[in-house]
Amino acid sequence: MSETTKIKLTDEWDKTFPKSEKTDHKKVTFCNRYGITLTADMYIPKNTEGRLPAIAVCGPFGAVKEQASGLYAQTMAERGFLTIAFDPSFTGESGGEPRYMASPDINTEDFQAAVDFLSVQENVDPEKIGIIGICGWGGMALNTAALDTRIKATVTSTMYDMSRVNANGYFDAENTADERYAKKQALNERRTADFRNKSYALGGGVVDPLPEDAPFFVKDYYDYYKTKRGYHKRSLNSNGGWNVTGCMSFLNQPINCYINEIRSAVLIIHGEKAHSCYFSKDAYNAMIKGNPFTKNKELLIIPNTVHTDLYDGGGKNAIPFDKIEKFFRDNLK
Repeated sequence: MSETTKIKLTDEWDKTFPKSEKTDHKKVTFCNRYGITLTADMYIPKNTEGRLPAIAVCGPFGAVKEQASGLYAQTMAERGFLTIAFDPSFTGESGGEPRYMASPDINTEDFQAAVDFLSVQENVDPEKIGIIGICGWGGMALNTAALDTRIKATVTSTMYDMSRVNANGYFDAENTADERYAKKQALNERRTADFRNKSYALGGGVVDPLPEDAPFFVKDYYDYYKTKRGYHKRSLNSNGGWNVTGCMSFLNQPINCYINEIRSAVLIIHGEKAHSCYFSKDAYNAMIKGNPFTKNKELLIIPNTVHTDLYDGGGKNAIPFDKIEKFFRDNLK
């Protein structure tokens, strides 16, 4: 389908975090390689001159730039970096039809398109570009770093591997051919129904109301996406979620197959108590296995921290921004 989405940019400050007086902010747009228009918030540190190091930020998976990625972007701009937080294809204020779809290929391209955009800005040093991926976009960030040699440094925070969780289920509890086959059957039946109905059924965002017996990680997501802490009207997770078939291609299109060939610097950050911590630990081990470029790779586990604490600090300043700043200072040079 050709893109028919009309890009409508919000004028008011509608973020889940307060506006900083230390940065200038504006909306920008750029196209990816598939002709989809992406919308981003650009944050520029005030009272700076010349070409700045730059960082593109995205995530979590199913969130929008007005949530965690914008907080990361604005905070890093306060620390002297030109940053953008962008909405991925098919979501938020970005284009792409049909809405609420995801793709290992297109979403990796979204990150590369952000690097394209930053590389040609007059106030950006194209040799000093990094990326930050949060949650499911942490996995996308690693996938992009393995492909894009222009990226000099990558940070992942509270990372998910979306291919793994879609194919294997949470905690790899559904990692059998029969269980995958059952998923494929259900998804393909849904495809037929969607085509017949000429519309795509939504899968639902974070469950609401919250069941009393919900597992902790569901309660963790509810506490962020469904409360004043992190709710946003354009966020998929806060509202109707992805299309039921939106993440279908992740079932047999794995990402991060070549992360042990990443030569640039990588910092992987995760919370010790996060249900998702195994994604980061396994990704780090896979990244350094057989990789001669390991001295610039690091896994940082934050004590007593759960998954969404690294979205917004969790009320306890859990995001190690000092460490992230030092990492980029050391490696964007």
